[in-house]
Amino acid sequence: MQYRETTLKNKLFFSLALFIIVLLSGTVGYSLIEKWDFFDSLYMTVITLSTVGFQEVEPLSKTGKAFTIGLIFFSLGVVAFAVNYGLKAIFEGEFQDIFGRRKLKKALDSLVDHYIVCGYGRMGKVICNELKQKGIPFVIVEKEHQELDVDDDVTIVYGDATRDELLKSLGIEKAKGLISVLDSDAQNLYVVLSARGLNNGLFIVSRANEEGSDYKLTRAGADKVVSPYHIGGLRIAHTIFKPTVVDFLELTAKTGNMEIQIEEVLVEEGSILADKTIKDANIGGKKGIINVALKKKNGKIIFNPDTETLIGVGDKLAVIGEPEHFSQFEKMAKGKKKPNLSDNPSTTLPGF
Repeated sequence: MQYRETTLKNKLFFSLALFIIVLLSGTVGYSLIEKWDFFDSLYMTVITLSTVGFQEVEPLSKTGKAFTIGLIFFSLGVVAFAVNYGLKAIFEGEFQDIFGRRKLKKALDSLVDHYIVCGYGRMGKVICNELKQKGIPFVIVEKEHQELDVDDDVTIVYGDATRDELLKSLGIEKAKGLISVLDSDAQNLYVVLSARGLNNGLFIVSRANEEGSDYKLTRAGADKVVSPYHIGGLRIAHTIFKPTVVDFLELTAKTGNMEIQIEEVLVEEGSILADKTIKDANIGGKKGIINVALKKKNGKIIFNPDTETLIGVGDKLAVIGEPEHFSQFEKMAKGKKKPNLSDNPSTTLPGF
C-alpha cells in the first residue's frame, strides 16, 4: 500500500516538475531572445503550450520563431505524458484504490476484540455468516484477489496470512480470536504458529484436513482443532443410528431458529449467579431455560450438574431454551449487581 502511494506521488510530482521546467524554459527563452519582460514572456509561453492561437505579444524574430517551434514540439511530449497518466489514474482507479486502502486501514485500526478469519471458502463463508448474525466484528483474509460473495460492509484483506506483518496490520494484538480454515494443513500450521507468537492470549481455532494434523496444530498453539471430514462422517453415522438426536442438535444450532437454541453464558464477577449453587440460582426452575452443562474455569466440564454444584466466577453455563429468554439470562450473568429476584417479585424476569 505504501509503495503504491509513493509510486503515484512520484509520477504526479515528476509530471508537474516537467511542466514547470518547460514553462520556465519558455519564459526565460523569450526574455533572452526577444528581450521581453517576465510577464510578456510567460504569457507567450502559456499561449504556445496551450495552442490557443492568440496573437503574439510582438512580432517574433526568426530566432524567436525557431525557438517557438522547438518549444511546441517539446511541450507536446509533456502534455501527452500528463494526459496519458491522468487518464490512466482515472480509468484504472489508482486514486480510488489508494482512497480505498486508506479507508481499509482506518477500519482495521478501529477493530478491537475482533476475529480474524483466514480463508473464505465454503467453511469460511459459513463461519463469517454466523459471526455476522451474532454481531461479532471480524475481518477476512484471502491470499488471492477474487470476487467474493460478501456484503459491502465486510472487511476483506488480500495477502499471505502466514506473514507476521499482515497479521499485525489486522490488529492481532487487539483481536479476540483467529480462525484458520485454509486449504492445506501446512498453511494452517504456519498461521497458528505466527498468530500464537504474536498474541499468546489469542483464542485460535484451526481446520485439520489430514489425519494426525490435529495433534500438530494443537502443539503449534491452536486451542481447538476441527476436522470437518471426521465430524461430517460422524454426523452421517449418527443420522442413521440416532436421527432424533441429530434433528435436535441441528435444531438448536440452526442460525435464526426462533423455537429453541443452545447458548453459552459466562458468569462474571458481581453476577447474581456467582458463588451460588444450581439450586440457589434456581436455573432449572426458570421457564424456558434448561442448564445442560457447566464448564468450570479450570476447563473441567460437568454435564447435567446436580443442584448442589457451585457456580463460580469465570464458569460457563451451557443452556438450552427459547431465544427470547437468553438476553435476560445473560444479564443475570453479567457483573452488574441486580436486586435478588427471590426477594423482590417485581424484578422477576418475564417467563421465569
